[in-house]
Amino acid sequence: MFSSLKIRNYRLFFIGQVVSNTGTWMQRIAQDWLVLSLTGSSAAVGITTALQFLPMLLFGLYGGVLVDRLPKRPTLLVTQSAMALTGLALAFLTLSGHVQVWHVYVAAFAVGLATVVDNPARQSFVSEMVGPEQLQNAVSLNSANFQSARLVGPAVAGVMITGVGTGWAFLFNGLSFVAPLASLLLMRNRELKAVQRAPRGKGQLREGLHYVAGRPDLIWPIVLVGFIGTFGFNFPVWLSAYADDIFHAGAGAYSLFNTLMAVGSLIGALLAARRGTTRLRVLIAAAAAFGLLEVVAAVAPSYWLFALLMIPIGIFGLTVNVTANTAVQMGTDPAMRGRVMALFMMVFMGGTPVGAPIVGWITDAYGPRASFALGGVIAALAAATIGVILARIGDLRLSFDWNHGHPSVAFVPREREQLATAA
Repeated sequence: MFSSLKIRNYRLFFIGQVVSNTGTWMQRIAQDWLVLSLTGSSAAVGITTALQFLPMLLFGLYGGVLVDRLPKRPTLLVTQSAMALTGLALAFLTLSGHVQVWHVYVAAFAVGLATVVDNPARQSFVSEMVGPEQLQNAVSLNSANFQSARLVGPAVAGVMITGVGTGWAFLFNGLSFVAPLASLLLMRNRELKAVQRAPRGKGQLREGLHYVAGRPDLIWPIVLVGFIGTFGFNFPVWLSAYADDIFHAGAGAYSLFNTLMAVGSLIGALLAARRGTTRLRVLIAAAAAFGLLEVVAAVAPSYWLFALLMIPIGIFGLTVNVTANTAVQMGTDPAMRGRVMALFMMVFMGGTPVGAPIVGWITDAYGPRASFALGGVIAALAAATIGVILARIGDLRLSFDWNHGHPSVAFVPREREQLATAA
């Protein structure tokens, strides 16, 4: 489960990310709370979130082109430093009493701009640290790292905001980047896997899109993640509506729902770390289960049943993310990896500012249950449709058989099925 941590460079990277991810989650909570305190408007909080994700939607592919041209470790030193300065600037403005809502908007957009390069650089740098043999394990542990911080960061931020104010949470986030910066500086360059960088030239963005379009094993997982990210991952809208409008349980319920989902996501990440291989059928099955569980949760009659369903939803949601991420990385030429991972993250994260307003309107117009169920139906239908497409591309057929007295259902190559029939 933790085999990639035996590699020194990745171990340093992992430790640095533990600290930094905790600070990132603290800043997210403090940022939303500060905007709400300054404006009293939930719409202003939504604007802040949209500004942070908008750069990935607008410039994500260009970030991938840059990442393929640049050495990953120096690039990460620059992007991580930029995000540290943003946190420290917010801390200074807040602690000095001069902060205004437009300051937070600018900071959120600045973090989003840094993420345009930082995200694909971090994603593709993992393979340089661990190589293809440990890639799935390392990607899974990265997700477990992020989900662990999701459990700790908001709780610490809540205590800090209540006790000493939001400015100190921003300060902690700014200082937390010392850990990943130190880890990058302490790495041994000779132990990194050599990767040929793309030369500077015209048409590299178009080249990356053509590369993905010609690879069904890449384009369809990205399309599936796009549907799920846009319509199936709008939990801030749904969970707050369920806590307030359906169960009338307040902010405590909203916090519990998010915590249980984070627990499920952590379990899903650790289970993914144990798997030695990545298969697209696992991705399709997890996406279908994720969508069906959302439909079940949408009609859950009781508070506790709904809350407990957040755990398996978190498990399968994280499995979709990790499996798609690993499959796309392992199937991509290293010289193209930055552009492909930028497209992956643009589709996954960039769907948020598109899907959230649509889901929010449906929730207001028809209620949280209808909106949540619709998101689950779209996710399940996308999984089923793309599963059929991949099966046809791979010349597979659905096979029913008996294995040790139990029914077995699997996709098998057409030739194998014909041989079995002939026998």
